[in-house]
Amino acid sequence: MSNHHDLPAESLRQRLGINRRNFLSTCTAAAVGAIAAPVFGASPAFAQSQTQGGHGHDHGRGSVLVPAGKRGIILYTVRDATGRDPLSSDLPSGFREVFKELARYGYKQVEFAGYGQHANAPGGANLESVEGAKLLRSWLDEYGLRAQGNHGFIPGSWPLSEPDTETFKKHLEIANILGMDHVGTGGDPTGSAYRADWDVAADKWNALGAIAHRAGLKLYTHNHDAAYDFLLDGGPLDAQGRPTRSSGIRKLEYFLKATDPRTVWLEMDIFWAHVAQYKFHTYTAHDGSAHEKVFDPAALVRAHNKRYPLFHAKDGTRNDTNGMGYDMVPFGTGVIDYTRFFSRVGEKNYHNPMVEQDNAPSSTDLGQSLKHAKIGYDHLAALRGKC
Repeated sequence: MSNHHDLPAESLRQRLGINRRNFLSTCTAAAVGAIAAPVFGASPAFAQSQTQGGHGHDHGRGSVLVPAGKRGIILYTVRDATGRDPLSSDLPSGFREVFKELARYGYKQVEFAGYGQHANAPGGANLESVEGAKLLRSWLDEYGLRAQGNHGFIPGSWPLSEPDTETFKKHLEIANILGMDHVGTGGDPTGSAYRADWDVAADKWNALGAIAHRAGLKLYTHNHDAAYDFLLDGGPLDAQGRPTRSSGIRKLEYFLKATDPRTVWLEMDIFWAHVAQYKFHTYTAHDGSAHEKVFDPAALVRAHNKRYPLFHAKDGTRNDTNGMGYDMVPFGTGVIDYTRFFSRVGEKNYHNPMVEQDNAPSSTDLGQSLKHAKIGYDHLAALRGKC
């Protein structure tokens, strides 16, 4: 039997079932573990045709893919609102008023991106303290919201210095006061392409994960596209003695194998995973041969489902001229097939999707990020599957 890694791109796409018009229903495909139909190399018109109805606008059909209690947003999306001066604007400003607005839209969960707000907002500028966390928790409770995670502090030292360890433990204490199950960061475990560096990163994260576990928390890393590129782990060495070729395993796939599943978790940013699908589809093997291997984000989650308690639900329209394959747009207005993704990964009562849009704030429309947050909630709530 031929290895699909050796197939040319067009044959590979056919084998992966890129023509979804004739594909199994999403739930049946998920049940039998079907491989995804990636949109790598597709034109914008083709990608759009793949997702007609993909965001679940047939409100009366199918089962809810994201239960009401699991609908969340990372506050980075509305960072301009939490940072706004309440004395100079009638728009929601600071954490308390933003919580109130997000709860009004229907959100039940938030993920923090730090604990800073405008100095004139209730509580002052910096709420990164035990007392600040207690105040934030009171506002979360007031509006029926739950904190589910934070993109916060990860020690830079390794081996861990005493000051870094104490700061990390302080962040764990804050997370527990806020009622989180998870605590994390917005960066990769390492920016390196080399296996030796990922081994070091795995040792560090195993140690940090054990500390978080003792505090009753799950430690997670959030990643963009680069972490899904291929690991350099063999072949001829360069002038610095580093490997130049790959076995075909991706960096985060290796990290998943090298870390303890009881103490280290991940948060997939689904937009950036699709950017990786577009960008990183060919590797050079140790013997110098080129291989096609299209990334399937949902398949990676399915293979390690309990390692992915959180997602960033971020959308994009196709753009084959910007090097990424996508332009970021409000959730539910793009072409990424979230109905298919959530149907395939399943475990809807376990995963916590957080709406995110990096470019939601606007200097000309000061209410835009909150408007886009509302759009994101409505589309997340409308997602329906066929199960």
